[in-house]
Amino acid sequence: YDTDQKANVKSRYRIGSISKTFTTVLVMKAIEEGKLSLEQTMDSYFPKIDNAEKITIAHLLQHRSGIHNVTQDENYLEWSTKLHTEKQMVERIRKGGSDFEPGSKAEYSNSNFILLTYILEHEYKQDYGDLLEKKITKPLGLEDTHMGGTIDPANNDCYSYSYIGKWKKESETDMSVPEGAGAIVSTPVDLVKFSDALFSGDLLQEQYLNKMKTIKDHYGMGLFEFPFGEQKGLGHTGGIDA
Repeated sequence: YDTDQKANVKSRYRIGSISKTFTTVLVMKAIEEGKLSLEQTMDSYFPKIDNAEKITIAHLLQHRSGIHNVTQDENYLEWSTKLHTEKQMVERIRKGGSDFEPGSKAEYSNSNFILLTYILEHEYKQDYGDLLEKKITKPLGLEDTHMGGTIDPANNDCYSYSYIGKWKKESETDMSVPEGAGAIVSTPVDLVKFSDALFSGDLLQEQYLNKMKTIKDHYGMGLFEFPFGEQKGLGHTGGIDA
């Protein structure tokens, strides 16, 4: 709308929290490679976060950590458009505190997957975007899926809009804020390829795919369960900027 450029099959969209499914695959790959385990706690990475010694990788993946959702910060929209370092984001998450005892229930929190991003980067000593390319997008031939940056329509990127009587362009979340919780850009075609590869077992060993698909208190690991007629589907929703 802003440029009168029509969407096409190669138009790239910010996919928001669908990014969490990609991040979960990367975590499971790290577990396959012996770099992480579902049972390990996060205190060696983030000792100052409440209950760090009790919160496991599994808790983070399944939203059972109790860590407050940083995107619910009352000033979130004021600072989410600005570049953040890992140190700054971890401090914002730390200040949010804990909403419940780890493992006692499930409650959606983007903070979990922001922290998982940093854990992956610490273990591999590589940026999340590089890991995404090396372990998922390049092997699957996903040419239009990558970590997002500043939106550039000339590069087939799409702006976000909301409609209140007329279309209004939304401000851009700086992708250093959501990281692996919501910073990936992709196309519908690439997302179908990714989904097909995941559920056909091309990305993970069966035991780890089964972990992702196991639903507890309405959450799997990087997946939700959706009703589909008399069947049930697995996937993830996503929204960002709007």
